[in-house]
Amino acid sequence: MDLKKLFGYEKKCVVITGAASGMSRSATELLLNLGANVYAIDKNPIDLPVTEAFEVDLSQKEEIDKVISKLPERIDALFLCHGIAAFPGQELLVQKVNFYSQKYMTEQLLERIVDHGSVTFISSVGGFGWQSVYKEAVELINLPTWEEAIKWYENHPKLIESAYVFAKQCLESYVTYKCMSHEFIDRKIRINAINPGDTTTGLTADFNKSTSPNGDEFEGEEMISNIFLKSWNGYAASPEDMGYPMVVIGSAICSYMSGQLIYIDYGLTSSWTSAALLTESQKSVEEITQETNN
Repeated sequence: MDLKKLFGYEKKCVVITGAASGMSRSATELLLNLGANVYAIDKNPIDLPVTEAFEVDLSQKEEIDKVISKLPERIDALFLCHGIAAFPGQELLVQKVNFYSQKYMTEQLLERIVDHGSVTFISSVGGFGWQSVYKEAVELINLPTWEEAIKWYENHPKLIESAYVFAKQCLESYVTYKCMSHEFIDRKIRINAINPGDTTTGLTADFNKSTSPNGDEFEGEEMISNIFLKSWNGYAASPEDMGYPMVVIGSAICSYMSGQLIYIDYGLTSSWTSAALLTESQKSVEEITQETNN
């Protein structure tokens, strides 16, 4: 079996953001090995042998518009992988980088994506529970312009207090809301997201600092370990653990997969769901028992 043919990337045009490091870099390396023509975008220099590399601040609409004008007219797969950690006072910046720029790029490039093409995002387990803000996220998603979205953020300061969490919840809401929208489904363009668990990347120090109330990297590291690893005596993932599955999801191998939020966290969020369901079930039993006894 020819693996390059199986994946379907050989000589195909792929656009990927965040390619200078971490999960996206791992994905870019695999895409190159599979024969793709890769157009890579990052704020930092990209040292991989891609077809063309662009240094872009993806929080700025003007810079995004400029790079979009330089990208190919035909795109087979789009991977949106850029993101930053959240620090106090950067709530709006986090929304722009971690969600809105990704929505904007998707919709600006959608006409160039081929029929039966794919769009794949890197979200996060941090977006777990996205259903709780779905109505608000859809309201934001349906705003037609970048400028209206920024105004919406400014008018909803409480919602974006959670910064990273709200941005990822919006991204997951976008996948579920848009997968059957006519602009995607009429041309059979697939849209999915991976939701990584704790992963060691170049941003790990920033995530540790942003998790600690005191901005202490080591305190944040311990807090993250307690949340994501301690309960199962686990270990952090490598960038390849996330980047490689993402490439698979965007490939011809997963040609019938769309609208999916794939949690790559060694089952952690499934265990959270299980615990919540069992707790709710136990409450129901207790309520029925109490009513019967009365």
